[in-house]
Amino acid sequence: MIRVELPAHLRALAHVEGEVRLDVERQATQRAVLDALEARYPVLRGTIRDHVTQERRPYVRFFACQQDLSHEQPDAPLPDAVAAGTEPFLVVGAMAGG
Repeated sequence: MIRVELPAHLRALAHVEGEVRLDVERQATQRAVLDALEARYPVLRGTIRDHVTQERRPYVRFFACQQDLSHEQPDAPLPDAVAAGTEPFLVVGAMAGG
């Protein structure tokens, strides 16, 4: 069971409260988690990753175990604590401005 924390606007869009718990059938990677998330909540397709390229959208970041995983390869294994469900995979809306 993978625990995923979404930003408030994506929780509202998906009509969920709190963290999402997902069963990921294959190795826990960013791609596997996001595939499972989008399969369960199709309304989120295109909000976190581009529809065509499947690349992370600008201003969306991924964190786990106090590490920024945003620039990791999508098929790189997530930390063991995330795979075990003891730590959440965080999807964060980044802010920019000047």
